[in-house]
Amino acid sequence: MARTTTRMSAEERRESVVRAAMTEFARGGYLGTSTEAIARRVGVSQPYLFRLFPNKQAIFLAASRLCMERTRRAFEEAAEGVPDDRVAEAMGAAYTQLIADREVLLMQMQMYVAAATGDAAGEPEVGEAVRAGWAELWDWVNLRLGAEPGAATDFMAHGMLINVLLAMGFPPDHRVWAGFGPDCL
Repeated sequence: MARTTTRMSAEERRESVVRAAMTEFARGGYLGTSTEAIARRVGVSQPYLFRLFPNKQAIFLAASRLCMERTRRAFEEAAEGVPDDRVAEAMGAAYTQLIADREVLLMQMQMYVAAATGDAAGEPEVGEAVRAGWAELWDWVNLRLGAEPGAATDFMAHGMLINVLLAMGFPPDHRVWAGFGPDCL
């Protein structure tokens, strides 16, 4: 009996490359991740990878967009139908669940590093794209929180502190977590 195999479309393959790239970049960062590792994770050749994306930078930017889209989608879903005075709390809880996936947390951290090192390494497009994605997310949060002065900044700053503490591996019972609610982790 003949075996039938289902072939992925180029778009489906691109999506699988972006997901694999997010995993690899989360682990190794922009500068420390090879396109060979991404291709190997997806199960394609490097030349095929470069038929889907023009270069490593394009792959990293696509993975960065996916990471930011996941964050915004988590916020949107959490805020849906929630009274205005509970939106920040709902989005915070959703964010805590999102970054419980260490890959998402580390990809975010790697994006921030890449923004700085990309600028320094002569790849300003990386920094520009990461900053634009973050600013777009901040704008959305700002509007959803009622555009009250400081509300979005406080919310995002709180999230960044959580990112740093988790990335550095502080255990939940450490004193640096004092002041965070029990649902924070």
